[in-house]
Amino acid sequence: MELTLPKGTRDFMPEEKIARDNIVSLLKETFKLYGYNPLETPAIENYETLASKYAGGSEILKEIYKLTDNAERKLGLRYDLTVPLARFISMNPMVKKPFKRYQIDRVWRDGPIKLGRYREFWQCDADIIGSKSMLADAELIAMASDFFRKLDMKVSISVNNRKLMNAMLESANVPRENQDDVILSIDKLSKIGISGVKKELEEKGIGYDIIDSIISVISTKGTSNLDVLDKLGRVVKTNDGINELRELLGYCSEFGLSSIMLDISLARGLSYYTGTVFEIFLEDKAVLSCSLAGGGRYDNMIGSFIGSKESMPAVGISFGLDTISDAARLLNKSVSRKSVVDAYIIPINTIRECIAMLKSLRKKNICSDMDFSGRSITKNLDYADKLGIKFVLILGEDELKKNKVNIKDMKTGDEKLVKFEDAVKLIKKNHL
Repeated sequence: MELTLPKGTRDFMPEEKIARDNIVSLLKETFKLYGYNPLETPAIENYETLASKYAGGSEILKEIYKLTDNAERKLGLRYDLTVPLARFISMNPMVKKPFKRYQIDRVWRDGPIKLGRYREFWQCDADIIGSKSMLADAELIAMASDFFRKLDMKVSISVNNRKLMNAMLESANVPRENQDDVILSIDKLSKIGISGVKKELEEKGIGYDIIDSIISVISTKGTSNLDVLDKLGRVVKTNDGINELRELLGYCSEFGLSSIMLDISLARGLSYYTGTVFEIFLEDKAVLSCSLAGGGRYDNMIGSFIGSKESMPAVGISFGLDTISDAARLLNKSVSRKSVVDAYIIPINTIRECIAMLKSLRKKNICSDMDFSGRSITKNLDYADKLGIKFVLILGEDELKKNKVNIKDMKTGDEKLVKFEDAVKLIKKNHL
């Protein structure tokens, strides 16, 4: 039998996993810094929850991994972390609002595969439930900008508003029942161009006059974001989306974000978005064209789940761990380590003493290991070198008599005989 992985899934070698864990740690640190609390939900949800018309919409139904249990109940693997959050809030209405949560977990989509896009992948989400203010939307964008700055990645941030998109389509005389389908095509503008959007709209049965009107309005240009909004304000019949974008851009400016780009073709596909939408890419899309993060406002989902006529304001962002990891690797931003070990002990007829030393290092929060196999010094040094371990501690009978340990810096080759306490100080000082 030939062993293979399911299509769209991957194993991660320790060096890859260490790099990914570093990104996750930085994300958690950033989430906590901005006041978000952790939440965990099941990987499996009831299919009717995932397939609800208030969830991801018809497009995502094609990509749900469907399951049944022994009782023939229909289940599915979650395709994002937003629908489970909406289900959680619906089942726990007494949770204090605004509720700021983050969750970092696996999700699954049976969709197309390419660099940066897989069928099993991780999402890292942060959401604010219970605030209507555009300040919440702006804070999420500011948090994302802060995170990518810490990663030393230059990114571009695009924003739009689904209310504005609907207003533009109304001005182009697109029937309401066709608007979601049209929005899905417009969302592909940056990938397939104007001609591709036209072709797709024709295939969906949209009339030529309406298509021309759509192309005219989404091609609106201006000298600035506000200039574009001014021009659209003279075309559309309702200004809710324009007003929200003005407020959002103002708050982004207060957060020190001056390079936000208004992209009036941006829709983010999923039908549950009701207002702000935003997406983040590498500035250099030649390195990686997939989005690194994105999100938006979905004020109707939670209320619809619980059968309430009142909306529950909600806005969130999702960071793609896989795409961010790919980008870090391609940009050489990943810390290359094959082992988490900072200090490796080589005993030479000093097993008991080395165990005591190992225990002491671990009590001092130094990631440590030792040779269990009785290999030669040469083989142990080669082992440590291959794994990229920074320090090796050698303890033989001669060192023991002097109450010292031989510490070798594997990077520089420097080696010296020191007291154990001094070896600890040296390791901590150079801790990676």
